[in-house]
Amino acid sequence: MIIPLDKLISHDKNSYILTTAAIKRAAQINLAGDDELEEAEGKIVSLAIKQVLTSTIEYKLEE
Repeated sequence: MIIPLDKLISHDKNSYILTTAAIKRAAQINLAGDDELEEAEGKIVSLAIKQVLTSTIEYKLEE
């Protein structure tokens, strides 16, 4: 499974921020691609969620 469920369940930060970061990352992957996309079998949203949860990418909420 591509999404680390243990990290998703134990995620104690704001779910809104997590969701927003995953949506924006998925859009970036869709436009530019990613090296891990083939390994993720083309599942863009799942890859984006994995990258956000495992801190492969950094994100912050802009106001």
